[in-house]
Amino acid sequence: MKRKILITTIIVVLIGAVYYFFGRTSSQSEEIYTTVKKGKFTVSVNSSGELFAKSSVNILGPQGINSVGIWQIKISNIIPEGKVVKEGDFVAALDGSELVSRMKDRQTELDKANLQYTQLQIDTTLELRTARDELVNLKYTQEEKKLILQQSKYEPPATIRQAEIEADKTTRNLKQSTENYKIKRDKAIAKMQESSANVEKAQRALEFIQEILQKCNVTAPKSGMVIYARDWSGQKKREGSNVSTWEPVVATLPDMSVMLSKTYVNEVDIQKIKVGQMVNIGLDAFPEKKYTGKIITVANVGEQKPNTDSKVFEVDIEINEKDTTLLPAMTTSNIIVAETLDNVLFIPLESVHNEQGVTYAFKKSGIGLVKQEIKLGKTNDNEAVVLEGLSENEEIMLSMPPNPENIELVRLNGSKGEKKEEKKAVSEVKKQ
Repeated sequence: MKRKILITTIIVVLIGAVYYFFGRTSSQSEEIYTTVKKGKFTVSVNSSGELFAKSSVNILGPQGINSVGIWQIKISNIIPEGKVVKEGDFVAALDGSELVSRMKDRQTELDKANLQYTQLQIDTTLELRTARDELVNLKYTQEEKKLILQQSKYEPPATIRQAEIEADKTTRNLKQSTENYKIKRDKAIAKMQESSANVEKAQRALEFIQEILQKCNVTAPKSGMVIYARDWSGQKKREGSNVSTWEPVVATLPDMSVMLSKTYVNEVDIQKIKVGQMVNIGLDAFPEKKYTGKIITVANVGEQKPNTDSKVFEVDIEINEKDTTLLPAMTTSNIIVAETLDNVLFIPLESVHNEQGVTYAFKKSGIGLVKQEIKLGKTNDNEAVVLEGLSENEEIMLSMPPNPENIELVRLNGSKGEKKEEKKAVSEVKKQ
């Protein structure tokens, strides 16, 4: 009997030992610890951006198309983005079908104006010729009346007086007709000038459309690399896109000596961002490339992010280095250094937990764990500053341990909270 009891005891001890060593090892293998660190802490904001040239020359479509009743023209052909061109090289072709229609209308108006000018010229010539003939006839009549008056000096006074009246009347008619001729001539000149102006106006209108039509073949104003322009929605203008009077840019020729990374920061982090802050920049296409930069502009007004309810603020970062690798439209990863704190405690964000308004971390205490209440300061994307509750090199857990509700809570004031099982027992006693 004693032998059986001894054997049973040994087996139980062996099972317990196996469980203690292997089970405990297995459990602890799932528990990952880290230490509270002390040193320099960087408050940073991470964001992705896109490269742009700080300055560039715009390649414009034809100007003034609205004056002929056209508000936008479609791009029918455009060279590939990134192609290097020389001054005067072809860049894009715009659909000029509407302009051709307008040109035909202007040609019709010009033909009509020319016809009116010719007709007015003929009518004026005939009218003034008739008026000049009347003046010649009046001069003959005047001479005739003067001869009659001279011959009547031996006639009775009544006859002489009658001849005088006829002579005066003829002279007065000649004078009035002469003045009327001058008025008709001035009037004819004015009409001819007006008609000529209409012809010139119609001619200029036709030539203007012809010039616009020629400019539908868009060429480079200088040498450089062609980068597609963007419309109001941020989409690149490609074949089939519209060029309008309010957005006349077809493409740009960037000056790649100074590059910018244009990024957008959410409204939660924008308060950390200021002009002049340093930025660490990486290229998604070339992870081994590292650059630095500084913030040169921060938008004062936020804008709606597409397909989301969040507001973002545009931030421009000027890159310090010059590199032929930096090309427009490349995607960048930006780490904006908002602030640097010296000699502070900090822990990973994975170690921070919150329950019922209490922030805590699982701290190693002896052979066990406690929920240590902590007070946090500033944070970045990976870590948080600890103001109270932890000391340098103390061990804390990165992950949630098994049965966390049974671990004791230690408050910042030194008091200890009850475990969940203790609370349950107290509650049951109160009920009894």
